[in-house]
Amino acid sequence: MRVAVLYGPRDVRFEERDTPRITEPTDAVIKLSATCVCGSDLWPYRGIQAVPEPTPMGHEYCGIVEEVGRGVTKIKTGQFVIGSFFASDNVCPNCQAGYQSSCQHREFVGGAQAPVLRVPLADGTLVATSDAPAPDMIPSLLAVSDVMGTGWFAADAANVKAGSTVAVIGDGAVGLLAVLSAKQMGAERIIAMSRHEPRQKLAREFGATDIVTERGDAGVARIMELTRGVGADSALECVGTQESMMQAIHSTRKGGYVSYVGVPHGVELKGEELFFAHVHLHGGPAPVRRFLPKLIDLVYSGKINPGKVFDLTLPLDQVAEGYRAMDSRRAIKALLRP
Repeated sequence: MRVAVLYGPRDVRFEERDTPRITEPTDAVIKLSATCVCGSDLWPYRGIQAVPEPTPMGHEYCGIVEEVGRGVTKIKTGQFVIGSFFASDNVCPNCQAGYQSSCQHREFVGGAQAPVLRVPLADGTLVATSDAPAPDMIPSLLAVSDVMGTGWFAADAANVKAGSTVAVIGDGAVGLLAVLSAKQMGAERIIAMSRHEPRQKLAREFGATDIVTERGDAGVARIMELTRGVGADSALECVGTQESMMQAIHSTRKGGYVSYVGVPHGVELKGEELFFAHVHLHGGPAPVRRFLPKLIDLVYSGKINPGKVFDLTLPLDQVAEGYRAMDSRRAIKALLRP
């Protein structure tokens, strides 16, 4: 089969690789209904994160189970399933605490920009839908495998609740879905930080009440102005840079909550500055598996439509164009059809 392989900065190739097969008794092999390019894929694509060798790309997926190993008892062939970017057994102490992305036996699920994918620890990783979804529902179900689950974790980790004032730093797919998540959790005021009109429009559709175009210290000052000098109850950092992290911390009221779900690059926190910020910090790789059942239910019930973040759809063999479009911000998120 042909898959997306990253060779180096801005060098994505669609080339022949072996079709995945069962290698462990706990594996499943699924035929993908859709996959996509993630904002985090742009770090190695831009050369900010080193790629030591040609690497199959992609970690967001949903599709039909074609085969399971002899140790798989819960997932069945023919089911439509969604999984997370980290495989987990869902039974270890970390999983039981709700942190499946730190499972003691976790494995990264890569190579999903392909027609077929092997998923380790299938019983703990995959969640089956009640029936075969309608085609127009598949983009939203794909979104819950990462960006919606990550946006939800951003809101959950930042203690968003009814009546909260929330600031969302980042207008990529995760940031936009963090807005949607905060709205679902009952936030009264949601301040989205964005300079791009199409993203601002979608943020408002998802529930943003205010748009702030400023960044850095100017962005903090604007949030303080909007909150009468108090700051947000919750700040959701969805980028992963030093500027975005400090903007989140400084935009939060004393005693407030900061979540960080953007993959960090060059982020360093000064102890004394953090000490006097007087905020709660919580984040990391989103435990998407914890939220999958709820998010699938929300999609099926029509309460959320996170698939709206996909504003570009391409056949899988045009995956390189998906990367280029997201890199140049011509697209929020590219959906790929195998």
